[in-house]
Amino acid sequence: MARILVSACLLGVECRYKGDSCPCQNIIGLGKDHTLIPVCPEQAGGLPTPRTPSERVGDKVIMRDGTDVTSEYRKGAGTALYLAKTLNADLAILKANSPSCGKGTIYDGTFSGGKCAGNGVTAELLINNGIPVYTEDEIDLINL
Repeated sequence: MARILVSACLLGVECRYKGDSCPCQNIIGLGKDHTLIPVCPEQAGGLPTPRTPSERVGDKVIMRDGTDVTSEYRKGAGTALYLAKTLNADLAILKANSPSCGKGTIYDGTFSGGKCAGNGVTAELLINNGIPVYTEDEIDLINL
């Protein structure tokens, strides 16, 4: 039985910036045989739901209105890492493209819908601490 840190929005928690969720039945189904640990790094970092959209711009995370929310994103990432380590998570499945949870590809910081290579703040921190990270688009790559 694996312990899997999961973006809460993928489990149906209405915590995305728009106040909605994006439940992924394939991930929810993993809960039958594995322990799922939900986390929303943005909320854990102190941001409200709903909230103004944010994107990574270099090492910073900036809201569409120009507000720098880097510290909130880093705090939320730290909470996610704490949960992963404290609860002995084997891996994480995080929301694709997110400035917090995206892995490999994220929105490019122009708020135009464009994407670029990169990781979200939380994904980056987890990877740098040896925790394998996947997105909901990579479930078939996970060997459980």
